[in-house]
Amino acid sequence: MNILIKDILALLPEGVSTCSVYISGGTIASTGFAPEGFTPDKTINGSGKMLIPGLVNAHTHASMTILRNCADDLLFNDWLFGRILPLEEKFTGEDCHWGIKLAIMEMLRCGTASFIDMYSFMDDLAQAVADTGIRAVLSRGLVGGSDDFAASEQRMKEALDAVEKWKDIPNLSFMLAPHAPYTCDEGFLREIATEAKRQGLPITTHISESLSEIETIKERYGCTPVELCDRAGLLTDTTVAAHCVHLTDNDISILASRGVTVATNPVSNLKLANGIAPVPKMLKAGVKVALGTDGAASNNTLNMFRELTMLTLIHKGVNHDAKAVSAREGINIATKNGAMALGRSDLGEIRPGNIADLAIIDLGQPNMQPLNDPAAALAYSSNGSEVETVIVGGKILMENREFLTIDAERTVYEVSKICERIGTK
Repeated sequence: MNILIKDILALLPEGVSTCSVYISGGTIASTGFAPEGFTPDKTINGSGKMLIPGLVNAHTHASMTILRNCADDLLFNDWLFGRILPLEEKFTGEDCHWGIKLAIMEMLRCGTASFIDMYSFMDDLAQAVADTGIRAVLSRGLVGGSDDFAASEQRMKEALDAVEKWKDIPNLSFMLAPHAPYTCDEGFLREIATEAKRQGLPITTHISESLSEIETIKERYGCTPVELCDRAGLLTDTTVAAHCVHLTDNDISILASRGVTVATNPVSNLKLANGIAPVPKMLKAGVKVALGTDGAASNNTLNMFRELTMLTLIHKGVNHDAKAVSAREGINIATKNGAMALGRSDLGEIRPGNIADLAIIDLGQPNMQPLNDPAAALAYSSNGSEVETVIVGGKILMENREFLTIDAERTVYEVSKICERIGTK
């Protein structure tokens, strides 16, 4: 489909400018004059609106929308081991299918065009991604080691089977996902790293999320979680490390030298009282930083605009530096850097040749006026409700806040039934 977005205020790499954007064959053909022979199948009037790259949620557990608002105000270990894991044991694949569909609804509603997910029941998740048309990188969470060898190998098989089965879905790709250094022994971490290299797959994992993790790994291995993951071979320029809240200077140096992308999750880290990741220090050291929400059980939303606001505010406060993470820096972290986390150089910016993953913002909302500085408005004024239309790969998935590929009413109904069955209410 050829789409013309006419006379819209666009957030371009070189700055904000009013222009017409031409989309053809799923890519951005031009951000100025009409390409030769271009005839639009659909024209969108951009007056009073702003076009931004689709946001990238670089770390989440989307099916955990089912567990939203049912495990709050708890310490991290009590939250995870005492409440969340027992509920997750009741999940079926169909539960996760509806949970991720609800998550996709929420992400689209807030301008997210792509996300990196770690969970289980890969076939059910992959089918939901294929059905809805959103862009996703899925990964089967891997836990275990020598004490649980058979189960560990079964999880690995499930991960690799999904890669093979769903390889032809264009908006879907996969990573290998060792859950964390405290849930995988060093031998299993090495095996995952070796398999990822053999298969040509990226890696995503949790690292240095809590102080209890730091203490556990130091007691068990005599090093930090980052040092452990590095000596196991997990840290490369295709690795996405979620959280990285508690880092030594040496940890930061390792992450920078290996080219790792850190997916920071400020709201989740605050809510679980795990702390605040040293994002300005990482950026200064050359660490690539992207932005994620984590799961709705710990956030409790998948709203990347809320995450963007927190990212650009909290580091100012804790560092007593109003320039710590600027509005434009934050937007790049949520878009261009997120695309790097996906391993995509053709996403994250509105430029000719890039894939058309885009979101249209309604500037007529009172909180967006007056629009003195569009970047500041996105970081500090927007709350996500201004998102009107989302395009992924040149296909309109939400238009005028109406979902075109999801039965929203049924999705909410199915999730409500699941919650009643597993006892979250």
